[in-house]
Amino acid sequence: MGDDAGAVRTAVLALQRSTGLPMVFGGALCGPDRMRITELVGGVTGSLDGLVVRRNSGLGGKAMALGRPVWVSDYPRASTISHDYDAPVADEGLLSIVAVPVVVRRRVRGVLYGALREPLSIADRVVAMAVQAGRDLEQDLAVRDEADQALARLHADGTPAASPAEASARWEEVRAVHAELRGLADQITDPQVRARLLDASHRLATAGTAKPEPRPELSPRELDVLSYVAIGCTNAQVATQLGLLPATVKSYLKSAMRKLDSHTRTEAVRNARRAGLLP
Repeated sequence: MGDDAGAVRTAVLALQRSTGLPMVFGGALCGPDRMRITELVGGVTGSLDGLVVRRNSGLGGKAMALGRPVWVSDYPRASTISHDYDAPVADEGLLSIVAVPVVVRRRVRGVLYGALREPLSIADRVVAMAVQAGRDLEQDLAVRDEADQALARLHADGTPAASPAEASARWEEVRAVHAELRGLADQITDPQVRARLLDASHRLATAGTAKPEPRPELSPRELDVLSYVAIGCTNAQVATQLGLLPATVKSYLKSAMRKLDSHTRTEAVRNARRAGLLP
């Protein structure tokens, strides 16, 4: 699993920028049915820093249990939540709070909060922004999970020598993973994670090439498109994988073919492999 705490940190900062709320905070799960608040913007006392919130306890615990956003306009007097964390919340002077659970594949991975120090109803716009921040974080974590799984396959334990047919099948898997890594890298906002994925894809591309030929300068998008073409995807399928229009895919492919001095898709893939651009 990727760095959930780091992803929560990014989400908290983004939520504060988009809403302008005086305090925004959150955290990732730290064990079964509990999460720890580790990221705070706008805190005054530090009373919430490191607080462990249990499922069904307090506002965040209720959001975890229900798997949906919940909010209150006067926290101390709210009758719909337990009051296990009244003291640290009171220390910060928080009254109106929204809690958004982060749910990936039906499992809660964290909670984002936005808060006011006034007993006011949180505007629908703010709630919508908090929910969107949670959805963005869910997507980020899901992509990180897929990236971790793809990278893990690169480091699997070796197996006995394979027959030619088995070796061919394994190379097809390597090529599929290469395309998957490049597709995932395009969705990652964290520059370090993106660089790690692209470096892994480059190692895969050169793994089977003893002495690569001179490398044409393909753009990242041209190489992304060619990676999926290499595993048999049509232009429409490549477009779906990369979130592009089929016409845009066709344009990138034509440009790559020209740079690779190729007249067909198959020839372009073959020349790219000889140059160590594809596995």
